[in-house]
Order: sequence, then C-alpha cells, then structure tokens
Amino acid sequence: MVRHLLVWLCNMMTPLETRLTEENESLRARDKAQQMEIKLLKEKIDLLVRRIFGARSEQLDEAQLMLLLQGDEGAKKAGASSANPCVLEAEIERRGKDNRPLKPRRWREARVPEHLPAVDEVIEPDEVAAAPEAWRHIGEEITVQLDYQPARFFRRRIIRKKYVKRDEPHKAPVIAALNTLQERSIAAPGLLAQIIVAKYCDHLPLYRQEQIYATRHDIAIPRQSSARWLGLAADWLRPIYEHIHTGVMAGGYVQVDETPIEYLSPGNGRTRQGYFWACKRPGADVSFVWKTSRGARCLDHIIPADFSGTVQCDGYSAYPSFASRSDGRITLAACWAHVRRKFHEAAESTPQHAGWVLLQIQHLYRIEKHLRQTQAGPRQCQAIRSSQSRMIIERIHRALTRLKISRQHLPQSAMGKAIDYTLTLWPLLLVYLEDGRIQIDNNEVENAIRPTAVGKKNWLFIGEAEAGERSAIFFTLIEACRSRGIDPQTYLRDVLTRLPTLTNHQIKDVTPEAWAGTSSSRSQRQAA
Repeated sequence: MVRHLLVWLCNMMTPLETRLTEENESLRARDKAQQMEIKLLKEKIDLLVRRIFGARSEQLDEAQLMLLLQGDEGAKKAGASSANPCVLEAEIERRGKDNRPLKPRRWREARVPEHLPAVDEVIEPDEVAAAPEAWRHIGEEITVQLDYQPARFFRRRIIRKKYVKRDEPHKAPVIAALNTLQERSIAAPGLLAQIIVAKYCDHLPLYRQEQIYATRHDIAIPRQSSARWLGLAADWLRPIYEHIHTGVMAGGYVQVDETPIEYLSPGNGRTRQGYFWACKRPGADVSFVWKTSRGARCLDHIIPADFSGTVQCDGYSAYPSFASRSDGRITLAACWAHVRRKFHEAAESTPQHAGWVLLQIQHLYRIEKHLRQTQAGPRQCQAIRSSQSRMIIERIHRALTRLKISRQHLPQSAMGKAIDYTLTLWPLLLVYLEDGRIQIDNNEVENAIRPTAVGKKNWLFIGEAEAGERSAIFFTLIEACRSRGIDPQTYLRDVLTRLPTLTNHQIKDVTPEAWAGTSSSRSQRQAA
C-alpha cells in the first residue's frame, strides 16, 4: 500500500521535484556512508593511539570486565541476554580466592650473596697506627658491601715446545697440535664469547662494543674484525644449532611464529625486510631460522618433509597453504591468545559484547592455569577440557554466530574483524580440546621471540642476508641457555674451547641441555 502511494506521489511530481527528491536521497545515502566511514576511521585512530601510547598488557581483572559489561551498548538489543551484567556479576562472585589478582610484589633491598669470594680490607684508627704498642685489640666491626671489578683483557700465550729424539736428530721435530678455531686468528674463545653475548644477549651493536673497548680498556678492535670473528664462531657452532633444530621438530608438536627484521641489501642503497621464523617445542628448546621472505614456501625448508604432527600458529595464510600440501600429515592448531587480542582491541568501541567474550576466554585460561598448577598429564588435560572448556567454547561460538547473523557490527570495525577472525579459525581453535599435549596458545614461542625485538631497537638492522643465518644460530643457543639458567658466556667459552677436538658424534654432548646436566653434576661433586 505504501509503495503504491510513493509511486503515485512520484508520478504527481514535476520533473524538478523528482530530480530534487533523487538528489536528496543520494545525499542522505552518501551522508550515511560517510558517517560509517568516519566511525571506522575514528576506531582505527583510537586503536593506533592505544597501541603506541597505551598499556601493552591484555590482562583484565573483574573490575575492568564489569565496567565493560555494564556499558549501555548492546544491552537493550535482542540477543544480548547472555551478556546480562547481573548474571555475569554472580558468575564472577563464584570465583575462588585462588583466582584473585596477585598482590603487587614488595620492593626488596639487594642482598650480598654468601657464595661470593671475600676480599678483606682492614682499616686501623689513626691513633692506633701512630702508637700500636699502646693499644690492645678487643673486637671488630665488619661492614659487608657488594663490589664489582670490570672485565679485563689479557694476553694468552700458547707455548708449544718442540722435541726431537736424542738418537734420531735428523727426523722432524714433535710438537703438540694447536687446537684453536683458526690458526692465525688472535681471538680466543673467551673474547668470542664476550662479543657474541654482548650483541645477541645484551644487544650492543658492534660499533658500541668497539667504542667500549677503546675508551675503557685501550684496546682497538675494529667492528670489521668482530664481524669476521662472529662468522667464524657461527660456522663452528652450526652443528650444535642443527642438532637443536632437529630435536625441536622431533616431538610431533611445534609452535611456529615469525617476526620481521631489516637487513642490508648491497647495491640498492637501502634495507629490505627479512624474517626470523621461531620454532618452539613446548617444554624444550626454540630454534630460529632466517629467511628473506614470509611466503609459504619458506616452511618447506623450516619444517622437515617427514614431520607428522601438529603445528600451532596464528591466522597467517601461509600456514594453511603449507598444511594443504602435506597430504594430511600436518594438523594446524590456532591460538586463543590472538583471539583474545582481537577482542581486547574491540573493547573500547564495543565494550559489552567484547567484554563478554573476554570474560569467557578468561574462564578458559583459568582452567589452563589450574592444569599447570596441578601438573596434569595429557590425558587428564584432555578430560578436563572436554568436561569444562568445551561448553564455554560452544557458548562463545553461539554468541559470535548470532552477532554475525544480526550484523550489529560493521565488517571493517574492530569487533567485526574480531568476529570474522574467530569464526574463520574456529575448527583450528578446537584442536587443543582433542589433544592434551596442545596448549591453548603459542605464547611460549612469542616469548622466545621477544629478545630479538629488543635487539632491533638497538642495532636496527642486521648486515647482509648471510648475517641473518649467523644471528639465528646465536639467538638459538642463547635462548637455550637462558631457558635453563645457564650463563651463556661461560657456556660459549667452554664449548668454543672444546669444539676443535670434538667429532660429529660428540656434538650432542655439548648442547646447552647436555652441558647443563654435566655442569650441575660437576658442581654437586665439587660440593661433596
């Protein structure tokens, strides 16, 4: 009826009125589109400002979640009953005391460790020093301080004596073999270990090390020499690195992530972007692999052809492309931390819906925390996840599906992108429910990548593309030492000293894992 009335009115209009009406409708539609675009742009600007200046932590306590859930957006709309603040408040109150946020740590004064060697300094009063025979010692006051002596350079002279037999003086003399990394190199293992740790653990560029050695120790070590020595050390340490990478891929479950890093491109006058691919076996080592691209073909050279198991990753399209060529040998598992990050970014613009999803994800992580605290095995993890986590995940899926169908959020908005991201990866997000070995996220591999991010802020880029391979070797060994509480400088110095006398079959005995075991047993024997 209304449609016929509008048609009749249009027929009654003059050509000018018809044209003005059409222009008015066009302007209204354009204005609506511009308003939507302005809203999306404001949302993106707010997100960018929070990423640059805001807090990086994604943790939300009960108070923050309640503030989100009690907002006025979406509460009165259909389908929002599952996000009822009263129901959610009661749900939060049922949480136990063990799940309350931890209290801030107390500041503690630095202590002087008892195991350090002591250097005694005796101070006599001036009166006693003037006439010691007139005074009798009755006691003493001891003040203990923590002191430090800077590292020092010294000359290591390797003396190899020559001998000839007394009864055969015409034969060639006998001399001990020189077991060094390079015969004519002046860099000893201790100096190589210092340069490696200073750059890849303390993140000091070579030019800063050059300045430190010149100004504090009066030693001239050009950065070109340091770079050449790093290449020498990387060649010797490569077998240990390859042994670690093989062990990471041997468990049937690996977490993979990549991080960009600039490298020099000779002849172009600028830098290009390469990538460190980090492969982490939860509970074991992490190995870094350097590639100049981020394509799916890189994974063919990172993950062995005979690998069969689960690869946990983010939503980057290279991983499904790689898994599709594996003939079913590889199963992909997604990361719930990336899902949580998407909804955390949408919490500012859509507080109630995003807050509800964040609360459900918080329940999932609470279950995982309990499993870690009780040191549950794979079978127990799978059973508890099936009985407790699965119902929460199904609840999240129903809510996101309703929001997707209702079109309450624009596809290009932060909430719309979070919903699409989650529903697209939904089958991969369920994998951890079926296998107790799989973790809920790949935070372990992301934490292993963090040292490279700190280094990028200091040395900005690495050298040519081949330098990336050397960096991957050093980062892998240093991270293996860090995860086991080993001093990387002590380890590298010892290993670089022993490597010239080792065979390929003995490489497994000098990995950080094996070295930590032998050093701890050696310390126990010395203590006994």
